[in-house]
Amino acid sequence: MAMLLRRFIILLFAFAAAGAAWADARNLAPGFGIVPKGSRLVVMQPDIELFELSAGGVQEPKADWTEAALHHTQAALRNKTVALGLQLREISDDEADELAEINTLHAAVARSISLHHMWGGNFALPTKGGRLDWSLGDAVAPIRTLTGADYALFVWMRDSYASAERKVTMVAMALLGVGLVGGMQVGYASLVDLQSGRVLWFNQLLRGNGDLREAGPAAETIGALLANFPKTR
Repeated sequence: MAMLLRRFIILLFAFAAAGAAWADARNLAPGFGIVPKGSRLVVMQPDIELFELSAGGVQEPKADWTEAALHHTQAALRNKTVALGLQLREISDDEADELAEINTLHAAVARSISLHHMWGGNFALPTKGGRLDWSLGDAVAPIRTLTGADYALFVWMRDSYASAERKVTMVAMALLGVGLVGGMQVGYASLVDLQSGRVLWFNQLLRGNGDLREAGPAAETIGALLANFPKTR
């Protein structure tokens, strides 16, 4: 699974390097554009994992980095959503454990949206007609029952950083004319209607910079991921 995910990320990175881009309209479900001010929004516990790249490019999970990133990301999401004028409901650790399967489902749906809708091309699904037409279905009902919220915001992120040995290898290979990746930041965010399970808005982030280990850069990352979040009115 890790190998497949890595290949998928590399594929997306190749698209980005080729200058792939998307319009704001592609981020919105048909007929949706405004979140009413005062709506109740539950921010799901972000699904985040950070890695260090070894000299050979193997991703090694870093629990302390991941814990710090979770803390910084939650703070940034809190500030962002409150600024939008929404009634924020956060998920406790116990509630996050209870709803973990829904977060896993979101990760799978987000990867499908990224591949088949945001990148599209040969991966586009003819049945979708170019529309953002995905849903988590009845799986989100427990979130609404537990929180009473109208919408849920899901965030999935993976971030990697080159170790000292990796950086030495990169320099050595560069002298031979071979470029190596030093780390990538990949993220998905989805706004979901808790009545229907429908994905109303989606965005993705794919870049070779950014740092979730520190508060300031983590806030910048969340700002970039939610840059075209629907307007509130």
